[in-house]
Amino acid sequence: MKYLSYNKAGLALVFGALIFLNACKDKTDDPVPELSANAKVNTWIQEVMDEVYLWLDDMRNPISLESDPEDYFESLLFRPTDRFSVIYPDYQELINSLSGVSKEAGYEITLARESSTNNNVIAFITYTKKGSPAETAGLKRGDLITHINGVRMTLDNYQEILGQRSEAHSISYLRYNESSSNYVAQTPVDLTTSVLSEDPNFLDSIYTIGNQKIGYVVYHFFAPGIEGQATRYDDEMDAVFAKFKAEGINHLILDFRYNGGGYQSSAVNLASLIAPNVTNDDVFTKIKYNSYLMGFDQLKNVQIKFESKPQNLGPILSGNKVYIITSSRTASASELIINGLRPYMEVFMVGGLTYGKNVGSIAIEDEENPSNKYGLLPIVSQSFNKNDQSDYASGFQPNIQGNELSQPTLLPLGDTNEFLLKLTLEQITGTPSPDRIQMIERIDMGSSIEKQTRFGRLIDDQTNLKVKH
Repeated sequence: MKYLSYNKAGLALVFGALIFLNACKDKTDDPVPELSANAKVNTWIQEVMDEVYLWLDDMRNPISLESDPEDYFESLLFRPTDRFSVIYPDYQELINSLSGVSKEAGYEITLARESSTNNNVIAFITYTKKGSPAETAGLKRGDLITHINGVRMTLDNYQEILGQRSEAHSISYLRYNESSSNYVAQTPVDLTTSVLSEDPNFLDSIYTIGNQKIGYVVYHFFAPGIEGQATRYDDEMDAVFAKFKAEGINHLILDFRYNGGGYQSSAVNLASLIAPNVTNDDVFTKIKYNSYLMGFDQLKNVQIKFESKPQNLGPILSGNKVYIITSSRTASASELIINGLRPYMEVFMVGGLTYGKNVGSIAIEDEENPSNKYGLLPIVSQSFNKNDQSDYASGFQPNIQGNELSQPTLLPLGDTNEFLLKLTLEQITGTPSPDRIQMIERIDMGSSIEKQTRFGRLIDDQTNLKVKH
């Protein structure tokens, strides 16, 4: 997947450069010094940023052209406003990871402090990935990890210890016992790592409660497919919605609690399955660029339209409403869905305040220098909905707040007693559970989701930025 090849020069600049070089040649025949490897990469970085960076007018002055490229890129960024632009050492690895392909043991975690009376840190497994070493080892959502490679995690060492998960490692963990209502130590397990292709379509279910028929989708990131199967994941989502439509559901729940973003095209695909009666004439999102790019006619009024899809559920959803489960890991493309649907229907959120990212990136490689393996993800655009709203840089507040870590354990995703799903079902049915919910004070200290390359990313894979100079 290739996006841009930067030859930064209009005709005037090209002619000006030729005149300058010819004048120099008349004066001297000395050869132009060859740039160093770092200087070549940094020159490319500067050219890219001078053209596409959203905060072009506020870009910083660069450091030495001989600097390490990662330091050079960082020196240009408009921090702290720009929280998101990033450089990666390998473009192909970047593209793979954005599509869910990575080498790992295959489990995600959320961290919490064990107790206010000690410095121990615990890690709850939030889910395991299908076909992964973690799944094969029998690990489950809700298992509580205390040690990695025999070392207890504490406030002082947990970040270093967690870094060992990228290679083969062992874990010591506890599992919740329902009958005794406490955690029981399990036999430690050794985990290998392998290259996984994670399917973002984690789970779908239909629940019939009274006269309500409810479709539920757990979707972990936005990606259309993988190499060789370019639309596989979008096609799977279409099939889920076709099933929901055939079964006649009248409510829809999207579970985005672990969805940190991804490709814009998949966001358009999903939104087109939900918004009522939309066609490819209706605006899903508008995109605005920097002062330089907005000077080109083809980029002054970029509008991304919905798609006309026969699997669309909008007309059969009661109250023209969709329910979305959120958390602080609900970011970027997930928030694009929320913002893009709001002009068309009510979006009712249950869970936590979302991450807050209304800007997007493109993945860029250097197509002219094969020795330059770097990949860039600079912020290049800001997203607005049909009504020109883009006011979610601080996140979307949920209608009903809930924190899954407040529960004694994490029940399986899809279990109707799982805390956030249960809260959402209660909103749909109007019938609160008679069970008394036990609440525990736990402070969320972060998640492995936030360390993923795709977290907080909205990747524009639909707009052509190869402007005509």
